[in-house]
Amino acid sequence: MKKTVIQGTGRYLPEWLVTNDDLSKMMDTSDEWIKQRTGIEQRYWVPEHLEIGPSDLGAEAAWIALEKAGWKPDDIDLIIFATLSPDLFFPGSGCLLQHKLGLTTTPALDIRQQCSGFFYGLATADAFIKSGQANRILFVGAEIHSRGLDKSTEGRDVTVIFGDGGGAICLEGVETDESVGILASVLHAQGEFARNLMIEAPTFRHSPYIDEELLRQGRHWPKMDGRAVFKHAVKRLPEVAAEVLEKAGLKIQDIDLVIPHQANLRINQAFMKAMDIDPNKLVSNIHKYGNTTAASIPIALDETIEDGRIKKGDTILFLGLGAGLTWGGILYRF
Repeated sequence: MKKTVIQGTGRYLPEWLVTNDDLSKMMDTSDEWIKQRTGIEQRYWVPEHLEIGPSDLGAEAAWIALEKAGWKPDDIDLIIFATLSPDLFFPGSGCLLQHKLGLTTTPALDIRQQCSGFFYGLATADAFIKSGQANRILFVGAEIHSRGLDKSTEGRDVTVIFGDGGGAICLEGVETDESVGILASVLHAQGEFARNLMIEAPTFRHSPYIDEELLRQGRHWPKMDGRAVFKHAVKRLPEVAAEVLEKAGLKIQDIDLVIPHQANLRINQAFMKAMDIDPNKLVSNIHKYGNTTAASIPIALDETIEDGRIKKGDTILFLGLGAGLTWGGILYRF
């Protein structure tokens, strides 16, 4: 039976380290205020004077993943690019990444599932591989939030959370009877709560799609109902964990590590407590990078592999929730 396995991972963070104290010079906030609410101590942003897009961060991460997998760009059958912060309004960043990898006609697919981009992207890759439409897929999640944040006191609740970065994963279909690779995936969405976390403008439902009035109203800045998102997350994450475990025929005791989306340390700690999982099984790097949205799990996965925390036979639970609202869970065995 063909299984979707990870052959290589990579991550890339831009060079500008922004601490909580640095943010306190831009807006009315403090290191204590940010850490208490989010667990974040610092994040990386792209330098303001450089013209850099998420496809550039994604390309850096992709080259690292390709080297670890022993692949050349020509080995890629499909590129899946997840981002909420594309280089251009259109076309998608996947096509830009394809060109930066020196490819000519390799298909590239962009998905706009924000913090759930990893789940939707890997589930899509798994479907392509198991259906025989592709066998080697490059998944990239990359974000440049810093260019689109309101760095005033009015925007602090959102701005302090987000960082820039890119992560990449090389996925391959392998014929094996072993219980390895992607064991099960579950995806959900609830558009009823889309306005809990969104950027409204530019918008094609407004004429013109951007004007001085939209800018004056601040509708081009991200808006979040943090309390509502928190409540949804602590409810939905245990539900989706139970659902994906049942789908795979596993129990929570079978999980060796939990690698969640790095949105808020308090959310992830609440999940571990609700599921009665040993806190030592939680992978957390939000204190170093903040929320890098579609890049957060690929970055955390690459770092965890590099640190030697994952060994052959380990079963990993990936899960998270974000804008849409969308959420999902994936079980993977190395």
